[in-house]
Amino acid sequence: MSVVRTPSGVLVPAGIDPFHRRLHRVAPAGLVDQTSQTTGMRRREAISGKTVGAAHLWMGQTHVPALTNSGNHHHGDSETAIFVLSGTPVFVFLDLEGDEPVETRVETGPGDYVFVPPHVPHREENPDPDTEAVVVIARTTQEAIVVNLDGLQW
Repeated sequence: MSVVRTPSGVLVPAGIDPFHRRLHRVAPAGLVDQTSQTTGMRRREAISGKTVGAAHLWMGQTHVPALTNSGNHHHGDSETAIFVLSGTPVFVFLDLEGDEPVETRVETGPGDYVFVPPHVPHREENPDPDTEAVVVIARTTQEAIVVNLDGLQW
């Protein structure tokens, strides 16, 4: 791929007009609920191809009400990064102890980050009786891939 240098010295791919690309602000009221969903949680889309023209990134929020568990699911080929904004969500998946799968719980709080590799079945739980859990999610695929499952098995 050929690149060109802008007058300010920035290298950009040839064919991109660096003076007619804009930054996009998405306010909380602009989050979109029309995205893939899993029972027990609500995903809200902020950054995607549909909202801002992103080509390789999806970002949004997930809300899990107090005393609620999401359904089991995975995110296909997408790597998922999670930042806990509020609440104390628990992320549950199957890990191996020897040859046996064991349900494993990752307890989190505000400020924590969680990495979910591609295709790993998991669920979110919110054990707090009073506080909704809210997390910010970034994915390496431009769309919110969600494959809902009956259990945590691969």
